Amino acid sequence: MKQVGIIGFGRFGKILSSILQKGFDVLAYDPEPQMEPDGIQFTSMKKVIQCDTIFICVPIRSLKDVIIRIKDQLNPKSTVIDVCSVKKYPQELMKEYLPKNIGYIATHPLFGPDSYQTNKNLKMMAYPERDVYDIYHFWKQYFSGQGIEVIQIDPDTHDKLASNSQGITHFIGRSLKEFGAKRSTIDTEGFRNLLDLVNQTCNDTWELYKDLQTYNPYTKMMIKQINEAIQIQTTKLTKDENGK
Repeated sequence: MKQVGIIGFGRFGKILSSILQKGFDVLAYDPEPQMEPDGIQFTSMKKVIQCDTIFICVPIRSLKDVIIRIKDQLNPKSTVIDVCSVKKYPQELMKEYLPKNIGYIATHPLFGPDSYQTNKNLKMMAYPERDVYDIYHFWKQYFSGQGIEVIQIDPDTHDKLASNSQGITHFIGRSLKEFGAKRSTIDTEGFRNLLDLVNQTCNDTWELYKDLQTYNPYTKMMIKQINEAIQIQTTKLTKDENGK
């Protein structure tokens, strides 16, 4: 069976490995793995990067260091696939540091460790940024075969859309936690859904949340617009109150 490599074995790395094991032998490297291996082989970085396809599942803030570390040691016919939740930043790194003979496919699985088991509508963004070895369609078919809808959009469009979907979701969830939202005996279904949002977003690390907001170039505008919308609602209420 053909081998694929994974660099980074945290919560999502384990989910990805379970998907890939349905068609491949999976080799993984992580200096400090957070999850127990299940049916995969932990090995050295040197061996992982000899695979034809290497998935990089490290935190966004660590991506640059990893790319610089492996760029001159990669299998010369390999393709790198990142799974970061932002896409312009990885695109720029791959363009700057990866040799021209190394392929690069940008992906963002639109599900996480908490939603993978219960989400019946799994989706993944993917884009053949530099499909040197013409494997993009293979991987699109592979993930489609695992019940994951693959949506092809370029990194810039992804980040624009993500800032107003995933970015808002995490921002609102964290804000409600800071507010102190909690259950009561008269909760409506809508409020229970909001609390579920808090639990889902805050189960991810603060580092992931910060990276989502920092490395997506469009999230600052999103936060500005939300704050403006809140101010507009507050002003409307004040005017109505004073008009009575």
